[in-house]
This record gives sequence, structure tokens and C-alpha cells, in this order.
Amino acid sequence: MAKGLRHGAESGVRVLRMAIAALAVTALSIVSPLGRAEAAADPVLAYGARIAGDDARTRIVIDMDREPAFSVHYLDNPVRVVVDLPATAFGFPAAELKPIGLFKDIRYGTMDQDSARIVLTATKPVKLVMAKVQADENGKGHRLVLDAEMLPAAQFAELVKQQSWTNDDTAKDVGPVVPMEKPDPGIFLVAVDAGHGGIDTGATASDGVTQEKEITLAYAKLLADRLNAQPGIKAFLTRDKDEYLSLSQRVTIARQNHASLFISLHADTLKQKDIRGATVYTISDKASDKLASEVADRENNSDQLAGAETQAQPAAVADILMDLTRRETQAFSISLAQDVLTSFNGQIAMINNPHRHAGFRVLQAPDVPSILLELGFLSNKEDEKLLLDPDWRQKLVGQLTNAVKQYRASIVANGG
Repeated sequence: MAKGLRHGAESGVRVLRMAIAALAVTALSIVSPLGRAEAAADPVLAYGARIAGDDARTRIVIDMDREPAFSVHYLDNPVRVVVDLPATAFGFPAAELKPIGLFKDIRYGTMDQDSARIVLTATKPVKLVMAKVQADENGKGHRLVLDAEMLPAAQFAELVKQQSWTNDDTAKDVGPVVPMEKPDPGIFLVAVDAGHGGIDTGATASDGVTQEKEITLAYAKLLADRLNAQPGIKAFLTRDKDEYLSLSQRVTIARQNHASLFISLHADTLKQKDIRGATVYTISDKASDKLASEVADRENNSDQLAGAETQAQPAAVADILMDLTRRETQAFSISLAQDVLTSFNGQIAMINNPHRHAGFRVLQAPDVPSILLELGFLSNKEDEKLLLDPDWRQKLVGQLTNAVKQYRASIVANGG
């Protein structure tokens, strides 16, 4: 009798799979059709999906009843990521893969009796930095995990050019994005981030014309030039022209290039026009004070002001190693902040309590020590005058360069 029950259960599973396959093909003809070929008799069952991320990084997870073989390829005009699968019945609601983040359209369906395909149409050049199948922790099947990151256009063009559309070629298409900056391993690499840009103008000077995005870019270019003139140090800009970058894009650019430091430059305005001087911010879960909280809220809202959607971040790796990395990085960030304050002391006017902290999204790289430097406040007449003065710019950037040199020296002295 047990054998008969088991046989009956197995038959039931086959019937269920065939029913879901038929429903999936019907649904796909309405929602996201790729083909109308008859589904295989015993397809892989994709019974759940989810997507999270933003315009720099996006993760897609698809739950399957068993481990599928798959391959990944790329197409241009428009930019697409193609994931080929064996015969698959897509039994989850289309809303579970609603396009967000890096993807503006997601289609999936059967190609023929033995194959299926997922096509991810991207908003910009992308690459899957991870594409793997892993067993579900609850033993209910497997998950296909696709992690996409933005990619420089030239690298994407090369990726498309080199692939040969064979299964053997797939492995080299998945992996870390190649850094734009490739210094010697002994070189100390600094990401210099000019705050705001493009449609996100930032604050405006009292003349009603000069915008924060112009000031930060001028200071950033000079700082990068100064740092590049130092032995053992190399710097690059997250943006070198008037263009919009989201906060997540700025962080991702620093991480993709394996930066040793990240310095974001700003020149904000405050309601209290008597407050002036430079301020150095580091990240923390809780703001040090009301002013730090207000500044962080304003900076974190820059994406929304620019009309960009703010999506949930991909789930972080919740393990003790990542936790330790974040804590160590935060300690290094504080050390850099202290070096900046020491260098500025007696040379550059600073706000009271010049080292403050809050939850700045642009400082969220878990493995890159980061600071946000308010060069001064455009809402204060004295600060505004100095911020627009080329000689003052040279002086401030010179002191900031000295701070980076001191930080690097302490890292090298401690074997870093």
C-alpha cells in the first residue's frame, strides 16, 4: 500500500507541474511572452521570485524546485542580460518580478520544449557580478541568484564583443566589474566625490547663480590633481563633469575601483546663517546632534529631488565577518576625520564640534573608509566669499591633501 501511495503522490506532483506549466504559458502570453512553444513534460518549477536594489546594484532571486543548469549572455541596443534555462514552468505572479533598479523590463517564458529564457532589459550597461544556484536553507529546493551592477559603457561593449554564445563561454561573463583605475597594489587609491551634479544642483550662492555642484567639482578636481602629485597616492573622480549620479552609484564606483578612501565634498546651506566653518562627517546609525541629522536628511533626499526612485537595497550578507568589516571601516573613517581636523586646525575655520556623525547614505560602503566634508556653508557670507576664492580653494585643498598623506602614513606604519 505504501508503494501505491508513493506512486500516487509522484503522479500528483507530475500533474501539478504540468498544470502550472500550462498556466504559466497562458499567463506569459499576456504578461511577458517570449514564446508559445509547448512546455516540457517535467519542467523545472519556478514557484517564487523577488527583486530588490537601486540604479547601481540590483538583485533577483528565483525559487525553483530543483537545481537548473543555466547560461548568461549579454545583448546591446538595448542593453539586455539573457539567462537561458532548461524547460521551466514559471508559476509565480508577474508582480513578484516587477522591474526596478537597474532593470526597466523583465520577460520570461518557454523557448521550446526543452528550454526557457529570462530577458532583463537594463536602464544602463550592467554586468552580473554573481550568478549562481544555491540550495535553499529550508531544503525546499534551490534559488537562482542574479546580482547585477552598473558597468562602464566601454567594458559592456567589450563584454558583448567577446562572448561566443556557448555554454563554455559563460563563466567569464560573471564576476567582479573590472576597475576603471588599476594602480599598482602598493598605490593608495582615493575616490574624490564632488557632491551633487546634473539635475541635482545642491545649494545656491547668494548671487542666485553659483551652484553647489559647481563649487564641489572645482574643489574635487583640484584635490584629485594634488593627490595624484603625491608619491604612492592616486586619486580619481566619481564624476568629472556636470552629471547626475545617485548616492548608490557614487558608493558603487568607489567599491568597484577598490578605493582605499572615499571623500565626498559639499557646500551646504543652513537656516542659521551665522553658522560657518568646515565640518567633517562620518557614518553612524544615530546622529550626533540635530544639525547633523538635518544635513544627513537633506543629502539623503538628493536622489528624490533629482527625480530618481529610491529602492530597497539588496540584502546585505548578514554574517559576523561583514559586521566586523563595517566596524573596522568605521574606525578607519573616524581616524581619517581626526587627521582632517588636525590638518585644518589653525588654518581652516571650522564649526563648533567639527567632527559629527549621522546616517549618510553616501558613506555606506562597508569596506571603504569614508568621510563627507562640508567645505563651508553657502548660507554664511564669510564662508561663501572664501568658497568662491581660488586662493582659499588652493589652501583648503592643500590642508586636505596633507591630511590624506598623514592618514596613509599611519596606515603604512601599522602594516596596512
